[in-house]
This record gives sequence, C-alpha cells and structure tokens, in this order.
Amino acid sequence: MNTPRHWSRLGPTALALLPLAALFALVATVRRWLFRIGAIASHRLPVPVIVVGNITAGGTGKTPFALWLVARLREHGFTPGIVTRGYGGTGAERSEVRPDGDPALCGDEPVLLARRAGCPVWRGRDRVATGRALLAAYPACDVIVCDDGLQHYRLRRDIEIVLIDGARGVGNGLPLPAGPLREPVSRLKSVDAVVINGGGASSPIDGFAMRLVGMRLVNLLDGARNEELATWRGRKVHAVAGIGHPPRFFDSLRTAGLDVIEHAFPDHHAYTPADLAFGDDVPVVMTEKDAVKCAAFAQPHWWALPVEAEVDAEVWQTVKRTLETMPRPRSE
Repeated sequence: MNTPRHWSRLGPTALALLPLAALFALVATVRRWLFRIGAIASHRLPVPVIVVGNITAGGTGKTPFALWLVARLREHGFTPGIVTRGYGGTGAERSEVRPDGDPALCGDEPVLLARRAGCPVWRGRDRVATGRALLAAYPACDVIVCDDGLQHYRLRRDIEIVLIDGARGVGNGLPLPAGPLREPVSRLKSVDAVVINGGGASSPIDGFAMRLVGMRLVNLLDGARNEELATWRGRKVHAVAGIGHPPRFFDSLRTAGLDVIEHAFPDHHAYTPADLAFGDDVPVVMTEKDAVKCAAFAQPHWWALPVEAEVDAEVWQTVKRTLETMPRPRSE
C-alpha cells in the first residue's frame, strides 16, 4: 500500500478518524491480551521461530532484511526455511513457492524470496499450518524465519525483530486508520531488536541501523546483461515502484545521480503492459519486486535494481545469542 498523507501529521483527516482508530486499538489490545492469557490458543513449532515484522502499515524493508538474515543463518551452519503470508497471491491456501513461481498465484514477495534466499519458502495465511507443512517437506530445516508475522500471535516465536522506516518513523503516532500504527509504540519494548531502515526520521525511536544498497542494474529481458548504476549518472529514466513506500526508491535513484520520472503504483500492483507504455525509448528502472511481475512482458530497455541490506552486526549477534541457548533439532 502507498502511505496516505494524513498518516504523517495530526491534520483534520486524522482527527476525524480518531473514533475508528480508538476502536482498532481496543480490538488489537484485547486480541493480544487474549493470546497472552491463553484464552486464544497459540502454537509452537518444533524449531526456533524468528519473526520479522513491523508495528506500522506500509513498507519498511522486511524482505531485504529477511534475505540478509537467512544468509547469516546459512553462513553459521543453520538450515533455515521461510514462511510468509504471500499477500496478493491467489493460489492454494498454503503451498511451496518455487523460484519460477507465478507471482499472480504466489505473491510477488514470496517469489522474490524463493529466487534469492536459497532455502525453502512456503506461503499461507495460517503461518502455523504453513510452517508445519514446510517442516514436513523439509525435515532438515532447523529454524523458521517468518516474514511479516508480528501480529500473527497464533504462531509462537522465539525472536522478534521489528523494522521501522527511518524516513517515516511512526508517522503521527496514531493507530489505523487515523495513523500507520498496527500496534502501539510501547510494543517495541518487548521485541528483541528494532532495526531502522535508513535515516531522517523525526521519531525518537532508537534501533540498530540498516540501509539498502543497489549497485548494479539487471536487464529484465536478458538477466546476463547488467550495468553499474554509477555509469547512469545524469541519465533520464522512468522509475517504477509498486512498493509500500515508493519515494524511498525514487530518492535512491536521484542520490545516484539519475534524472527520475516517477511512476508510483500501489503495493503489490498487478502490472499490465499498458501500465508501462510510456510512449518513448527512455529506459525503465524498477524495483526487483516489481520486476518479478513484469518479466513475462519485459522490453529490452527495462531494468531492475536489486538491493542488499547492510545491517548493524549487533543484530546478528542478538539472534545468535538466543539461538545458541536453544536445542537444535537433529535431522534424520
């Protein structure tokens, strides 16, 4: 979703929505309390679960962070698997996501994860059932990374990591729909790590630093073609972003020196060729998540900018310390 303007300030729209926001906050609080006292059952998987989520609606960089985390787990001898909801997918209730999966069926982020993570990826609304299905199919898996599952309290978790967008922070600090908050800011006191993606927020929230770095452009039609982003300085491009916060992508291209024509689309937008028919030969540069959905009808002048997360090393140390205190399941 693209961030509504009223989420950033205490203006008339936000104030008018305060009654609905109060109701949302009440329901969220009662629901969380019911799980805490056991009135609603939660379930533990037989392996450690690391939840990567946020307390705000909108993009915060969870997918690049999850890829970074999976890479660290693999480097240190773990065999991870990823469970994700698969927002936007229309396929089976829960299923494995292959690198060549159809984004329309599986969702764009799950396909991107499957292509980049090098580990099993399963999607499904019910993360408990989806995690169990993954473990049944891959019994050697000894840790689950749950992408965007902070509020999915049916799944018990051993580590919680929350991402905050550094530019937007927590907006006006109000619950949905008056503001961006899914849960109150006080929720951050109970998580294992808060990671701030980028800088510039006026919010006083403290956390570990993270930034997204994209250095090379990859051609959608021919993946073997790639060019250094730095060589495109001064070049005019159509910049396409259907992510939670498109300005972050546009700003990164401008920082690299490109002359950007902005084309923002809703998060998880289902692209058609007509969406990108701009009527000229100016190169099109899009996020890797958008490229997953556009590859089937790509043109020679369309490019994607993959990004890598650079994360404060203390985040991994926090994860590692917790995992080292837990028994690791033995594979057959």
